Amino acid sequence: MGLFEFNDVGIDLGTSSVLVYVRNKGIVLREPSVVAVEKITGRIIAIGEEARKMLGRTPSKIIAMRPLRDGVISNFDITERLFNHFLRKVVGPRMFFKPRVVVCVPSGVTEVEKRAVYDATLEAGARHTYLIEEPIAAAVGAGIDISQPRGCAVLDIGGGTTDVAVISLMGAVLSDSIKVAGDRFDDSIVRYMRKKHNLLIGERTAEEMKVRIGSAYPRKEQVFIDVKGRNLISGLPQSIVVGSNEMIDALEEPLQTILESVRTLFEKTPPELASDIAETGICLTGGGALLYGMDKFISEHTKVPCYIAEDPISCVAIGTGKVLESPDFFTSGAIYDYRRGEYFEA
Repeated sequence: MGLFEFNDVGIDLGTSSVLVYVRNKGIVLREPSVVAVEKITGRIIAIGEEARKMLGRTPSKIIAMRPLRDGVISNFDITERLFNHFLRKVVGPRMFFKPRVVVCVPSGVTEVEKRAVYDATLEAGARHTYLIEEPIAAAVGAGIDISQPRGCAVLDIGGGTTDVAVISLMGAVLSDSIKVAGDRFDDSIVRYMRKKHNLLIGERTAEEMKVRIGSAYPRKEQVFIDVKGRNLISGLPQSIVVGSNEMIDALEEPLQTILESVRTLFEKTPPELASDIAETGICLTGGGALLYGMDKFISEHTKVPCYIAEDPISCVAIGTGKVLESPDFFTSGAIYDYRRGEYFEA
């Protein structure tokens, strides 16, 4: 059946969630990358959505954790078990035919970080592992034809990292990856609520605020939400009303960092490619692209048109799927074969 077999798998290994694409089936799994384990025994109690519900609500003997931080593996053993659980879930418990796996990694990851991903997938049951940079997969998943000698720009704002790349002829001409993304948005909201309202809120509450009223650009009509937490002065539970305009102030720091990364990359972009991007615009992908007004915020400050991909959260996973289903499309070397230490060419 050629290079890629029928049960081969593409994985968007996200800090916040893991998306799994099976060849000829599409995205078959979308789960939070959270694992709940017993402290003493190390026994896994829950994985995915069930474990996410436990965040901030576990007794002392149980830890609900994210084994991936800032787009890379922070706990190898737990990540391996996470991979194993998801692979068995989508391929089958026996995995008689071990799948080949394409995993997305942030641009600019170190050799040590690549090795960690490679080893974790092999230990989890993969027959062989290929790596592909997230902005490349995101561009393909967004429907951009990257095979042409024409510049395109992708801004992928995930949970742990934001990747920005200028792409032409199947490869990233320039790319940058910063550890400022959805998780940093949550942290900024927690700090803002603590400083402005003397209210201590949890990670899940901050995420809910980000999703429901988070804004990078002023809305036509402000929206409000009841936020519950613990008052730092009285020590008692408290509920207050917060508006979307406050979120612009809360998210100012991480948004400016992302903007600065985009500007810095454009300063290094060759003029011909810059001309192409000025015409075609910047494609926004990842969950961070759904933050209200993110496209307007980037466009206003860079003077370059921006547009949000059709399904920004799934773009990277869809991109790996297109690689799996059309391997000949990537003969110029977009897939990294860690075993051989080079970009794969069929």
